[in-house]
Amino acid sequence: MKFATPGSSPRSKSPASARLGWLDALRGIAALAVAMHHFGLLDKIPHGDRVPPHLDLGFFGVMLFFLVSGYIIPASLERRGDVRAFWTGRIFRIYPAVTVAVVASLLVLPRGDQIVQGFTFDHPALSLAANGLLLQDLLGVPSMLGVMWSLAYEMVFYYFVSALFVQGWHRHSAPVAVGFAAVALLLGAWLPISTVSVSLEASGHLAAAAGIVVLMALACIATARPDLTRWGALLLGGLGLALITLNSRSTGFETMLIFATMFAGTVLYRLEHCQIDRLPALLCCAFVVVSGVAVGYLYNRDTALWHTWTPSWESFSFAYLAAWALFAGAMLLRHRRFPRWLSGLGTISFSVYLLHGPLMYFVGWKLRTHPLPFAGLMGQAVLTLGYLAALVVLSYLSYRLVEIPFQKLGRTVVKSVNRRFPREVAPAPAEQAQAEPATL
Repeated sequence: MKFATPGSSPRSKSPASARLGWLDALRGIAALAVAMHHFGLLDKIPHGDRVPPHLDLGFFGVMLFFLVSGYIIPASLERRGDVRAFWTGRIFRIYPAVTVAVVASLLVLPRGDQIVQGFTFDHPALSLAANGLLLQDLLGVPSMLGVMWSLAYEMVFYYFVSALFVQGWHRHSAPVAVGFAAVALLLGAWLPISTVSVSLEASGHLAAAAGIVVLMALACIATARPDLTRWGALLLGGLGLALITLNSRSTGFETMLIFATMFAGTVLYRLEHCQIDRLPALLCCAFVVVSGVAVGYLYNRDTALWHTWTPSWESFSFAYLAAWALFAGAMLLRHRRFPRWLSGLGTISFSVYLLHGPLMYFVGWKLRTHPLPFAGLMGQAVLTLGYLAALVVLSYLSYRLVEIPFQKLGRTVVKSVNRRFPREVAPAPAEQAQAEPATL
């Protein structure tokens, strides 16, 4: 189903600009930051212990990823104008790489050195259901791979983007971002954590209910009928809102800040493409940034640190500010050529994100039986460089052999389905008919 949108503004970029070198460079930096954080880079470099612990590289990398997703994901949906094609593309983009990473970990690593959570072995059906929905972090179920927690929030962001799009509200990214940031700032310490999944049985019931809702929603979207697609997208949006409000694993301020950040990334996209005036866009982003730093200072203390996985409020707030500073700087320099190796790292960043943990566990397992012949700084340098080289090679192979083929298959599936079940074009919502800068 294709929702009608007005013609593009003369100043809008072409669809080919959806993939830009500066965004790839940011993805590469984000993936590398997360990998090096988990690898313990500061423990392996000279004088690393003297670096003030006020910048959490892992949190910095994930927030940078969220900004990039917020910038580009709504543009992808609006460019297509097709909710069914959008979801088909997302499924073929994410699930194959995640499946390969999990299966490879299970096959290669022994049980005693396994990165896959023990919960998966003890409760395989529940773990498979929750992780299969990619909502596990919001269903009270541990992620099969630790880094998969962020994919749950990405998935809910797709729910929100779809719901806003079918309602014709997708241009209102700024008030949505401000709203999430305001909730994080005002209610961040009082929003409940895991109030539904209070037991294993409750998590099972919640996962089953969420699965039914998601399957119903995707079935509606698959019909490509305007009315049913709207039902499906609104079901997804409602489910996402209920889960993040009532059953998030993390603190309320972190959860709401994640969505404020992603929608603020969308605001920057709309600013660049002249779909929003400069003043409201800058005010929105300034409010989100200030709120992010403030909630860290106000709330990320004591037991909250157990949920955000950051060591202090400084590490939370400074990492958040650093992610925004780097994104803003790269955006200002977006018309310049970025280093080719960095953009190349960005193209394989999803595989880097998924595979760095399994590789790290594999290296640790092997080192217990085959220690390095080098000791001290030399040994740490050899270990770090070898790990990075192996990670890049494995990620490139995953990108070439898994990501690209399945993305191509996804496009083929979309074309085949559209030929067999042609999309219906919905009339533009009344709001879209108003004279204002158009989306892609």
